[in-house]
Amino acid sequence: MIRAALTLLTSGAVLLAAFSSRVVQEPDLPETPLEYADIPLPAHLTITPVRALDNTPEDNPITNAGATLGRVLFYDTRLSDNLTVSCGTCHRAENGFSDPRPKSVGLHGSETPRHSMGLAFARYYGSGAMFWDERSATLEEQVLVPIEDPVEMGLSLDVLTARLDAEPFYADLFTAAFGSPEASGDRIARALAQFVRSMVAADSRYDRARAATPGRPDPPLAGFTAAENRGLGVFTRAGRCNTCHLGDLFVGDIPRNNGLDAVTTDPGAGGGRFKAPSLRNVGLTAPYMHDGRFATLEEVVEHYDSGVQDHPQLDARLRAFSPTGNANPPRRLGLSDQEKADLVAFLHTLTDVDFTTDERWQDPFRPSTATAAPEASRLRLDAPSPNPASGATAFRFALGAPGPVALEVFDARGRRVAMLANGNRAAGEHTVRLNAAPLAPGAYVARLRTGGESRSVRFAVAR
Repeated sequence: MIRAALTLLTSGAVLLAAFSSRVVQEPDLPETPLEYADIPLPAHLTITPVRALDNTPEDNPITNAGATLGRVLFYDTRLSDNLTVSCGTCHRAENGFSDPRPKSVGLHGSETPRHSMGLAFARYYGSGAMFWDERSATLEEQVLVPIEDPVEMGLSLDVLTARLDAEPFYADLFTAAFGSPEASGDRIARALAQFVRSMVAADSRYDRARAATPGRPDPPLAGFTAAENRGLGVFTRAGRCNTCHLGDLFVGDIPRNNGLDAVTTDPGAGGGRFKAPSLRNVGLTAPYMHDGRFATLEEVVEHYDSGVQDHPQLDARLRAFSPTGNANPPRRLGLSDQEKADLVAFLHTLTDVDFTTDERWQDPFRPSTATAAPEASRLRLDAPSPNPASGATAFRFALGAPGPVALEVFDARGRRVAMLANGNRAAGEHTVRLNAAPLAPGAYVARLRTGGESRSVRFAVAR
């Protein structure tokens, strides 16, 4: 009994210390608000069919002050009961505001039932319905659900508003956004929704090629490699990917059953149907599908090429053509290895790399080296995602202090096969990418060195 009591006291002291250290921390924001309300878009994203999909309500337009407040809320762990989880925990900028894990981990270590969907272009979905199963009718409704969910963040809105009202800097932010300092569930929802809707990643290589090529987005597009142009052709013709991922937004219209299973394992929106999110930044948002079952884009392509299952509610566009109208078996694309590789190459052109590092969408609470907590000061190297790798994979590492860094990759014989970083880096989080395509399948080791310290992780390359 005494030991249990001491354990509880110790846990309480740790939690109180964490709360106290977090309470005194304020976000680092520029004196002049960053621009969210009038982010310039290329011409192909301002045409009428695109504007018609904008789900921004008239009573909650994006404002600089509102999105700034939303940014602070998005990254603040005060939004979780035990002060350990923020929205940004499961929606990471470097992963296209998705999670590199198949299922996210909530405040008590339990997994969420589904994969965390990427957030870029959430603004452009005509019905405005959110989640994989579209159970929330609007983004304003959706952003509050994880806060009160017992697995994810586990905090009541009453407790949350009291916490925010106790912070002087929040009084200033709420006043700037809404005219008075009081926090409320409605205001929290509106600010978070403004921040998420501002996430429009519109400077990908596809966007640049599209802008440089007049007319319809048919190959060849200016600036694309031969493989990327061939991949665009596969996307729009042999693969018919554009029948579900529509237009320059590459987004679906309604939930559909895409043949992941022959029987319903998760009903989703009914009958195993799920929302088809935008493919923008799809090269960053692995793993894929509502349950994160596919680790790579190559696996996704294989599914649609030869793995679609004959579910009773399989979408008609994934069935073979039937002149009589009878239900035919799932369609098999029969793509060649070259066509599959070309399609993946095209999908990577939809990535806006600058979007993932733009200050407007970064964590304003990231501590400086002078104020970093002890656990943030340690050298860290995470396993890459995706792992196993077949194409691009990302390594995330953290430095407690600025200095020279070397990040190398070695094969099973100890031969160095790649140098991912070699030079001075600032303190904090960093992400570097490895193109694993030229590497032979097998086991590899990545080693991070700085000063007298080193960290290593193992990973695999597969085909």
